[in-house]
Amino acid sequence: MSAEAPAGGTGLSGTPGDAASAAPAPSVGPAGPVGSGTTPVATLGTRALAPVFVTLKLSLLRNGLRQSSGRTAAYVASVVLALLIAAGQLLGLILLRGNSGAGTLVVVLTAIVALGWAMLPLFFPSGDETLDPSRLVMLPLRPHALIGALLAASLVGIGPLFTLCLVLGSAIAVAHGGAAIALSVVVVPLTLLVCVALSRAVAAANIRLLTSRKGRDLAVLSGLVIAVGIQFVNFGVQRLSEAGGLSALDPVADVLRWLPPASAIGAVDSVSDGAYGRAALQLLVSLAALAALMYSWQRSLVKLMTAPDGSTIAAAGPARKESASGLGRLLPEGRTGTVMQRSLWYVWRDPKTKAAWITSLAIGLIVPLINALQGNGSIYLACFAAGMLGIQMYNQFGQDTSAFWMVALTISSTRDAYLELRARAFALLVITLPYSALVTILTAALLGDWRALPEALGLSFALLGAMMATGAVASARFPYSIPQDSAYKNVAPGQGGLAWISILGGMLGGALLCAPVIGLTIGLHVSGAEGLTWLVLPAGTAYGALIAWAGVKVAAPQTASRLPEILTAVSKG
Repeated sequence: MSAEAPAGGTGLSGTPGDAASAAPAPSVGPAGPVGSGTTPVATLGTRALAPVFVTLKLSLLRNGLRQSSGRTAAYVASVVLALLIAAGQLLGLILLRGNSGAGTLVVVLTAIVALGWAMLPLFFPSGDETLDPSRLVMLPLRPHALIGALLAASLVGIGPLFTLCLVLGSAIAVAHGGAAIALSVVVVPLTLLVCVALSRAVAAANIRLLTSRKGRDLAVLSGLVIAVGIQFVNFGVQRLSEAGGLSALDPVADVLRWLPPASAIGAVDSVSDGAYGRAALQLLVSLAALAALMYSWQRSLVKLMTAPDGSTIAAAGPARKESASGLGRLLPEGRTGTVMQRSLWYVWRDPKTKAAWITSLAIGLIVPLINALQGNGSIYLACFAAGMLGIQMYNQFGQDTSAFWMVALTISSTRDAYLELRARAFALLVITLPYSALVTILTAALLGDWRALPEALGLSFALLGAMMATGAVASARFPYSIPQDSAYKNVAPGQGGLAWISILGGMLGGALLCAPVIGLTIGLHVSGAEGLTWLVLPAGTAYGALIAWAGVKVAAPQTASRLPEILTAVSKG
């Protein structure tokens, strides 16, 4: 297979003549380039390149952990947690051996893990620097050798180890007899390779999107996917328990047995049942999928490393004029409108801020609605939406990062600080007030409890005001930096304690501040005056507005007097 290099650089070399004419590349040792070699890189095969790429990945990991002790501690903790979970699931699957539903469960689990591998590069593009093969575009590497080396490097990490434990346990759970055990020796690595190749093929096909700003914005959906996924898993487990066990998954498993890589595990189960013809077809499906994924990966790799980047072509064209936004015309004049517009633009355009908002909006909606659909919900769970959205008031200055110095220059008095915090609270209320009301109304509709709607709205508005109050104070007293260089880091190393104090302390304080409205609601129910519970709506709304105003007033002088400390705190990381 040949591919011509783009002008100005050397691309993938496809013929021996091209390799011979290329300039000798430096040999790569365990720590990187160590000198000039006599063998061109293009003449190295997969076996020679694989150790180099594995060493490169280990070096990238080691150097990344050296940047901070916080990153090292987080990585070690994640490794320990992943190993514990992997060991637990391996033991659980082994104990499942002989159970009538083992075949159904392992097929479904394998399919879910494969789906996770497919989605991983889309939602976490910054998780592995070797996912970007465009860094190797100047090296004369053959496609076949390159994808083999990248595949070997992909097998190093927590994810592959976790998947290996699950696949191994799945094979042990369904393998009965010598033929099934022998087939498992082939199926376990095959399943792992299909998962990794699937992830690599998806990443290579979308790498230019993932490395662009729009691609980084795509990562904000990870919080939504995780939130929705957890709730659906919880919902599914409850449905399975009501249905009487794993037999409810049999129709789904019957389909997944013919989809790779679950078909490979299904082949082991088929051999155990004596269905050798069916097992051969299922194994062939996974083998064909691996071949197709490798071919697709190679095609994407060649195109990536030989075709010009479309984004640079677009950048060379005439500059696009931004159309005037109508948002400014709807906001108040002066500092309040300017700050509100800036805060709302952060929500719309800053990846980290957008991720936090999407997660809060999703969880705030899913928790009360899922519980209502399950028949064991309460309309008061709608207050969960107000609590989740109120968290966005915390660490207001952290989202500015080091650019907070421009905001600090505009604050010369307590009045300026008050207007800044009030405008930020207004910007949040533009979203949180209608959304909290919508979630409460939807919850009441699903439960059919319209009578309790006014008091639930009153409690939600009171809690939202209390969260605004404690969030304003926490922003002034406990600011912390939000790093922008990684999708994984939400707090700069060394500031985790500030983040926990700010959020947990503020949430507890917000709940305590709502005590008068909660007491009024309980008192009306205990005294039998349930016909007057509608009074909680105006009372809670007025109380929420009052407590939010008081919190901003308390936080304003602290903000004005602590501008240097706030700037230092939000500029770290």
